[in-house]
Amino acid sequence: MAAAPPRLFRHPAGLWGQAIAAGVVRQARRDWAGSPLHRALLARPRPQGLSVAPRDWRPADSEAGRRILAGRFQFSGVVMEVGVGGDPWDRPSPSHGFAVGLHGFDWMRDLLALGDEGAAEALRLTLDWRGLFGKWNTFSWSPEVLERRVLHLACGAKTICAGASDMEAGLIAQDLARQARQLLSVAEGPARAAERASVAALAGAALGGEAGERLLKQGLVRLVRALPVSVAPDGGHASRCPRAALELLYDLRSLDDALEQRGRPAPEEMMRAIDRLAGAVRFFTLADGALPELQGGEAGTRRYVAAVRAGDNGGTAKPPASRNGYHRLEGRSLQILADAAAPADGAWSVTACAQPLAMEVLADGRRLIAASAWSPEAAGPQALRLVDASSTLSISDEACGEPLRGFRAAALGPRLIGAYSHVEARRYETEQALWLELAHDGWARRFGLRHERRLYLDLAADELRGEDMLVPVKPGDMGEAGRRFIPFKVRFHVHPDVSASLARDGKSVLLRGGEDDHGWWLRNDAQAADIETGVYFQDGKPRRTQHIVLRGQARAESGAKLRWKLASAAPAAGE
Repeated sequence: MAAAPPRLFRHPAGLWGQAIAAGVVRQARRDWAGSPLHRALLARPRPQGLSVAPRDWRPADSEAGRRILAGRFQFSGVVMEVGVGGDPWDRPSPSHGFAVGLHGFDWMRDLLALGDEGAAEALRLTLDWRGLFGKWNTFSWSPEVLERRVLHLACGAKTICAGASDMEAGLIAQDLARQARQLLSVAEGPARAAERASVAALAGAALGGEAGERLLKQGLVRLVRALPVSVAPDGGHASRCPRAALELLYDLRSLDDALEQRGRPAPEEMMRAIDRLAGAVRFFTLADGALPELQGGEAGTRRYVAAVRAGDNGGTAKPPASRNGYHRLEGRSLQILADAAAPADGAWSVTACAQPLAMEVLADGRRLIAASAWSPEAAGPQALRLVDASSTLSISDEACGEPLRGFRAAALGPRLIGAYSHVEARRYETEQALWLELAHDGWARRFGLRHERRLYLDLAADELRGEDMLVPVKPGDMGEAGRRFIPFKVRFHVHPDVSASLARDGKSVLLRGGEDDHGWWLRNDAQAADIETGVYFQDGKPRRTQHIVLRGQARAESGAKLRWKLASAAPAAGE
């Protein structure tokens, strides 16, 4: 792994120096990237047509393709109507997320699923785009957008060029080469180095001649160097985002297919990474076929997650109990996944969430307790990366780490600062039960309290019992300060397909997923329980949901304990 940055630059004040330096360097690179000399250098050597059509393993949506043919584009939950044969490039995009999807050619895969008619439309859109943005544009040639467009163009270029003239096919091949070279010139830290290198190598494999060979060689060299940093030995992504592991696996499988078509062996480091990432995706695939919604990633759909696992020989193997700082508890009806590690640090933390000991719960294969499912692709506020936006404990409505804002965020990305760095996890297993004992230090400096969470899955009773404790870091006589009361809350974010209702006792909460669902009781010994409105993101769009808030008070000198239990509301046998 890469060495940790100097202590000065981990401190919020030290980040100003990093931000100023990064801002100056980035502006210089933008000026150079837009210069005529740089554009001339990107144009050489010229590719000799297209070589292969790499397989895009991500599933296509033919219905979305038909909507695009009718002139209806939809990205990040936002719609633009341009009419049949309309031009989406000559008008402003309705949101940043929409613009990223449009200029990233996210429509390519869905159009190609329609056959010749879709390929013809994809060719038209590609040529229209190059007429306006093919030379240079600060947004459409930014690393975020460029990476996605090169991927889609590398996989789709040969198909759309089947109906193109020789001149049009040559222009598209040249555009692909230029954009892949620009992608290789991006030097913005390790956070997406493996993804950029794999996509550049994919473009090289798709192109013919010396241009393709050079790109392929350079991309593979950088990929081999980046993968050990991006992919941990257990297959987890360095960002600790389950969705990031899935997406990198998709990229690498497309590159592996392209190399196979070219008759080239894949580097050993790449094959090791594919194997490790596949194991991580198996671990993260929950009972409903989707992923956890933690640390900056959405769940995805069963179909989307399953597509990357086609032909995965390890699919029937029992996943390990823990991986990448997460633990799984599996019962007869309940499945729990708990975040038992600190969030990613430094450049890797731009998508991380400061939500210590957060958990998700599935009951009978359906999501019951979730998170807000914030992700970089969603248009949600950065506040959804804070502790209140997940199913865990918070104190006095304070944050346990927060993202950078303003100039520093613009220069370095919205990294987390002030987040907890020490998490303890102990796991125990017997024939009757599985349980985790977790703790973190995120509240110690401000409140002198340590949060300890115990999750006990009773296999015989098929119920989950939990304890959230606040323990004084320095117990003993603390004078008047020790006798003050500190309010805290334990939240349970309810999935939007589940309804929550308070019982007559004002504390117990019934969770039900529909008329055919017997429901689950959340019982507790909190001082008070409330149900509040929350938000949940799905496919980049916000959905209204609920969250259960259990309230309590802790003393600085003695702490506090809140107990809760999740049990089936179905009548016991014989009743």
